[in-house]
Amino acid sequence: MYPSSCDTFVALPPATQGQRIVFGKNSDRPCDEVQEVVYFPARDYNAGEKVECTYIEIEQAAHTNAVVLSRPAWLWGAEMGANEHQVCVGNEAVWGRESAEDEEALLGMDFVRLGLERAETAQKAVDVIAELLEKYGQGGNCMEDQSGFTYHNSFLISDRTEAWVMETSGKYWAAEKVGDGYRNISNQYSITTKIDKEHPGMREYAKSHGWWDGKAPFSFAETYSFMTTARIEASSSRYCEGRNLLERSKGHITAETMMEILRDKESGINMEGMFMTTGSMVSVVPTDSTLPGVHYITGTPDPERSVFKPFIFVKDIKQLKQTSSPCYGPDDPVKKIPRFQSKPDRKHPLFIKHEVVAAIIDSTKDKGKKILQNMRELEKEKMAEMEKLLSRGIEDPTSVVHLFSTSSQEELSVYSNI
Repeated sequence: MYPSSCDTFVALPPATQGQRIVFGKNSDRPCDEVQEVVYFPARDYNAGEKVECTYIEIEQAAHTNAVVLSRPAWLWGAEMGANEHQVCVGNEAVWGRESAEDEEALLGMDFVRLGLERAETAQKAVDVIAELLEKYGQGGNCMEDQSGFTYHNSFLISDRTEAWVMETSGKYWAAEKVGDGYRNISNQYSITTKIDKEHPGMREYAKSHGWWDGKAPFSFAETYSFMTTARIEASSSRYCEGRNLLERSKGHITAETMMEILRDKESGINMEGMFMTTGSMVSVVPTDSTLPGVHYITGTPDPERSVFKPFIFVKDIKQLKQTSSPCYGPDDPVKKIPRFQSKPDRKHPLFIKHEVVAAIIDSTKDKGKKILQNMRELEKEKMAEMEKLLSRGIEDPTSVVHLFSTSSQEELSVYSNI
């Protein structure tokens, strides 16, 4: 098995319906891994404070933005998320000529959270990740076991006006601005000759290794990629399929379109098997700054049999209890050296119920069909409510303070009625 993970998408006007940016990601992870959905409010910090990421401690910023994150429950960072300024970030595992580091540093998922916490725009998130990558590096095991699964990272980052693709190899990186249309990334380098920002030593490093002669047009993907591996061939297929699905709906891409793409099993985008889609997210962000962004997140595996539940940033949001996993603090096996000597139960309340329901859907045709119908009806009902807010704005912010939690509770009620 070649572990692979994730497909991330963004569509911007004129590819979208209306003046909206639509972001989406499937997080493909080990099939027994729990993904939780958590919220952290904005905070101010004193000079000199530190923050403990998954493996290493780094300097804390003076201020962090409010964020909602979908993340493997064992780590600090996130697979995907959004912040109060409507910046959305998702990462991908990528492999190339440069070996990925086993030495513990920042994980790609740590960079996702750090970019969201410290940036007000997509371009600023690129700068934040670049600065931290240079200072602390990337590396360490990316699975909750002793397998030593390591990789470099690519990121797709969007805000209200534009998107950026950022791809890394060790500390070197390149970034491409996306001003309109659509873009997707999978587990391969995709930035070619259109490079809008880059590490100052990136080209010289490639030249010194004989990967580039200094004369041909510089393509980041051609220079830093493996030319052929089974892993790259598999991701290339998903990348092309994802691009085709976006192209098919160009001009009228909506949240529903993105959800359909993430649910597509034939393309491999909705992954099954030892590595599977363990969490999904779709964000709809109007270009009009007076209108709210809506972030739909499942918090459960397989988007085909999950409910995309809405989240909106307002004041006084509390932690999302139904999708928050147990916390083990300093006794967590991830924190103890040697790491990963055991694996505690990380299932959150929604995951537990969903696991039972997924088994019923698999084993009982008629009953499973009815459950799925009820799940879709709940999702459509929520999306219709959100469409009003996306079009007209929010008159009373207190009405959506518990939006995600209430939607999760309604999903649990659907499961309780079977």
